[in-house]
Amino acid sequence: MALHNAPLGKSSDYPDQYDPALLFPVAREENRRRIGLHDGRWPWFGEDLWQAWEISWLRPGGVPAVAWGEIRFPATSPSIIESKSLKLYLNSLNQAVFSTEDQVVETITADLSSACGAAVDVRLFSVDEAAPAEGRPVGYELIDDEPVQNVVYDYSAESLAAGTKEVSEQLCSHLLKSNCPVTGQPDWASVFIRYTGPKIDRSGLLRYIVSFRQKQDFHEHCVETLFTDLMSRCQPSQLMVCARYTRRGGLDINPVRSTSPEDGAGPRLVRQ
Repeated sequence: MALHNAPLGKSSDYPDQYDPALLFPVAREENRRRIGLHDGRWPWFGEDLWQAWEISWLRPGGVPAVAWGEIRFPATSPSIIESKSLKLYLNSLNQAVFSTEDQVVETITADLSSACGAAVDVRLFSVDEAAPAEGRPVGYELIDDEPVQNVVYDYSAESLAAGTKEVSEQLCSHLLKSNCPVTGQPDWASVFIRYTGPKIDRSGLLRYIVSFRQKQDFHEHCVETLFTDLMSRCQPSQLMVCARYTRRGGLDINPVRSTSPEDGAGPRLVRQ
């Protein structure tokens, strides 16, 4: 993974001039090869929903404006954007003058789309209209109290198993934790799984989720690993996996991968 030139994990001067060159793309291809996908065709639909809570620019006359934003990267984009580089880029807008909010949206959209190699959707919201945080979405069953034997903290898919009974279920765990592959900082998430197929053993699923605890990988890669492992070991006919990660540096990243193109990341949770 070519991250030696990325700003992540390094001391950085925060820019005071608008600079789209700060954006650092990271190719998705290497991770997809690691999980056994080689032909450029992925077994999912999905997106990476970023929520950016520290967006500001100058209005004509010099008075600042502030907003929060939703940024949706399609899972088909050739690259993701390294998170610190996005933070630095957004901060480079702080002293830039824009005539309208629409111009800010157009600028961010064009820059991110160019950097990741696909059309990105950007929306800005007033800080007075932030969506309220929600608890566990209705219909999801929490598995965090399932009994687990021989807990492991190193990534392992061995415990994933399914029976013969066909079911449709919605499962949730708040115990997903991984680590940044560059800085080693912990990343915390709630994971939501909706599937139709052979009934997944819940204790084994929880053991598997906990096994990510020392795994070093980006958020997007972890969700694609979860999706691929569940598909190969439990063989559902329909599957959706979404992870809602907690905020770090004013950004939270929420990837979703699904066999259906209709699935989105869902509501913001209380830890966001």
